[in-house]
Amino acid sequence: MRIPLPTRSHTVRRRTVRKSEVREIPSLPRGGDELVRDEQVSSRKRQLEDYLNKLLKMAMYRKYHHTMEFIDVSQLSFIHDLGPKGLEGMIYKRSGGHRIPGINCCGQSQACYHWSKRWLVVKDSCLLYMKPDSGAISFVLLVDKEFSIKMDSKDTETKHGVRIDSLSRTLVFKCSSYRHARWWGQSIESFVRNHGKAFLRDHRFGSFAQEQENIPAKWYVNGKTYMEDVADALEEAKEEIFITDWWLSPEIFLKRPVVEGNRWRLDCTLKRKAQQGVRIFVMLYKEVELALGINSGYSKRTLMHLHPNIKVMRHPDHVSSSVYLWAHHEKIVVIDQSVAFVGGIDLAYGRWDDREHRLTDVGSVTRSVALELAASTNTPSGKGVPSAHGVPQSNGRGTPPSEPVDLPKLKGIGRNRRARFSLYIHLHKHPLQPADSVSSVDSTGSGSVQSLKTGVGELQGNTRFWHGKDYCNFVFKDWIQLDKPFDDFIDRYTTPRMPWHDIASVVHGRAARDVARHFIQRWNFTKIMKPKYRSLSYPFLLPKSHSTASELKYQVPNSVNTKVQVLRSAADWSAGIKYHEESIHNAYIQVIAKSKHYIYIENQFFISCADNRTVYNKIGDAIIERIIRAHKEGRKYRVYVVTPLLPGFEGDITTGGGNPIQAVMHFNYRTMIRGEYSIISQLKKEMDDYWMNYISFTGLRTHAELEGRLVTELIYVHSKMLIADDNTVIIGSANINDRSMLGKRDSEVAVVVEDSEKVPSVMDGQGYEAGPYALQLRLECFRTILGGHTDSSIDLSDPISDRFYKEVWMTTAGRNATIYEKVFRCLPSSLVRNMSELEQFQSKPGLAQTDVARAQEELRKIRGFLVQFPLDFLSEHNLMPSVGTKEGMVPTEIWT
Repeated sequence: MRIPLPTRSHTVRRRTVRKSEVREIPSLPRGGDELVRDEQVSSRKRQLEDYLNKLLKMAMYRKYHHTMEFIDVSQLSFIHDLGPKGLEGMIYKRSGGHRIPGINCCGQSQACYHWSKRWLVVKDSCLLYMKPDSGAISFVLLVDKEFSIKMDSKDTETKHGVRIDSLSRTLVFKCSSYRHARWWGQSIESFVRNHGKAFLRDHRFGSFAQEQENIPAKWYVNGKTYMEDVADALEEAKEEIFITDWWLSPEIFLKRPVVEGNRWRLDCTLKRKAQQGVRIFVMLYKEVELALGINSGYSKRTLMHLHPNIKVMRHPDHVSSSVYLWAHHEKIVVIDQSVAFVGGIDLAYGRWDDREHRLTDVGSVTRSVALELAASTNTPSGKGVPSAHGVPQSNGRGTPPSEPVDLPKLKGIGRNRRARFSLYIHLHKHPLQPADSVSSVDSTGSGSVQSLKTGVGELQGNTRFWHGKDYCNFVFKDWIQLDKPFDDFIDRYTTPRMPWHDIASVVHGRAARDVARHFIQRWNFTKIMKPKYRSLSYPFLLPKSHSTASELKYQVPNSVNTKVQVLRSAADWSAGIKYHEESIHNAYIQVIAKSKHYIYIENQFFISCADNRTVYNKIGDAIIERIIRAHKEGRKYRVYVVTPLLPGFEGDITTGGGNPIQAVMHFNYRTMIRGEYSIISQLKKEMDDYWMNYISFTGLRTHAELEGRLVTELIYVHSKMLIADDNTVIIGSANINDRSMLGKRDSEVAVVVEDSEKVPSVMDGQGYEAGPYALQLRLECFRTILGGHTDSSIDLSDPISDRFYKEVWMTTAGRNATIYEKVFRCLPSSLVRNMSELEQFQSKPGLAQTDVARAQEELRKIRGFLVQFPLDFLSEHNLMPSVGTKEGMVPTEIWT
């Protein structure tokens, strides 16, 4: 540093060296070559330690790369969240060895190889190597059950080599000597055995993750509470956010009604966090554009333009990976690898909903109510204002900000309009307004944030819950023009929306680390697979250590302590692993087999009962076996299945629904009642009509008034959930069909949550120890779909008693279905068994058309949303797509 070299940078460095800093290099203790006695050895050790410590006290020498290499230290050595330091050193690694589906040349001939110098780092659950010059991580290998080390030259095909195998790669590196290679091999082996043994074992259900005790967990019924908690958790992120979805819409609002401008819009939240330095990694399913209109390209472009800290990958590339039929279907949000949301809810249009499952959204304060309000401002009435169909609309939380708010940039709304306005002035200025909403300031009716001054504080008369594309009914019409998020594509004044019923969960600590590990494995695999992601701007991700997982910086409120295991469906094409994993399928089968009293299933599909020709998953078979066992033992056992009344494909059911709808209906009915493999057919062989005491198939439907007309629509059940015995729950993204369950097809993630605490409850009239997580989740589902939130007299405490099963569950489902049939003549219906009956059925109008007063009287008897599943709908019609149609030409695996 003292030598006056003539370069400018050197001059600067020379001047900035602190004068006080020790700059003399300490002298290395020298000794004679003669053999030394023991006490001399220990003093020589001390001298050497002393010498090295002095060297390390000097910043310049400490950071010098040869010093760091000498003591096996790198920039990753002492990062707390990456766990214990591990082993490090320079090696030469051989190229190739990745498990890339469809490409089998891993370079068997010597000509294919090249050797590169790399700095190898071994951590408790992964290995990685970096480029020595830049320090950039150029590969990460996760420790898994196939992890093994071989040092024999016939395995390594090189002198002084070490070979490391895992499910995703065979890595070969060579060392300078035989002894050095032995040291590396044995040290890695023993270090991983000591610190990462959980990853080396096989786990229950064949999962990649072990069961984790004492995990705070929480469930969500419907998107409202889920998205609110996701928004709050994103806000708490300090380092990294992982998101993967089947579909992601950047412009959705996570908290509604919108009272803080764009603050809680997903893209705005992510941009805010990226600006704070949080790194955000998003993986989207790359759809076959001809088949699906989810426009992941638009989502990717929109997110990437927000900030350089946001990285988005899409996968698979259909042509190069030859994956045309399968999708990435998991829905995950992970914050700092310590809070993980897992479930069925994509952060996308149409998903936000609450327990009311509203059909209409033309503005939440209707004109008639507003006029009444104006008349009675002085009466200290209730907190909420009733809307047109009697649902209290006190949805606003807190008072709105009084200064002008940054409003959502919606069509037809002035950018600079004040957020407040006077209701009375407004009514005087617009007395003859066409829109049925006092708060739609212009006739387009697009929403903004307004508050009504009432006698009782403030009421948020937010005009919209569902803005633009979020107001949808996908059986009526599929999404279009997703790049114009705030333009409606369905007329709100004539078509009801399709409500969305869904389930999700959040887990913390070690379970969240496991979810993050799955995401990291997929991200790193996609980075290797697709050349455009190989640049340094898309980094390799590192899994944080389980040893620091319980140090939670943030915990979602109202979580319960449970035992959690993370499950997945994954394979070579989706995660780059040698064997596929179907732990969700295995868990479903085992939980059903071991259940003692009941199982409650909500699922978007119900395609099972293996014939090993068209359908392979065995969930239906497990249900049949369990019911037959209960019947033979003379024990009470119930199976509740809630599934959508129609599959979620665009089509007109009044003309039979179209090919995609019919194809999925074919396989749903084949599982329930039609054909020799179906659950009901197999049960009838054993017990005739007694099967009705054991299993019930239901759907959900609701009704409303829209612009003076009575309307009805099915509620789309998108949940993927099983509850057993009030103590075990599976929540995830996996449907009951082959696509989701077999592991080789769609990729999925789920969690199985078992209660570790107990609360007193009832089962078949007897006292019972239930788990708080499972019990409260079942009660919330039952209350929502049976109308228990409004009618507290319904007793839901005992899920299997005859009184509940027959007089509450079956009676409600039957009565609701009959009323809907009478009032609306709605489809699907068991009265329609073939196409000619379909025409006749529709030629007769329902009460909603002929006698509105009587129709309303009938509808008052409806309780909740539950309706019997129409098991005979089109039973005499062949629902499989006919030869010659495009649906008839695709492989049947598409539908199963």
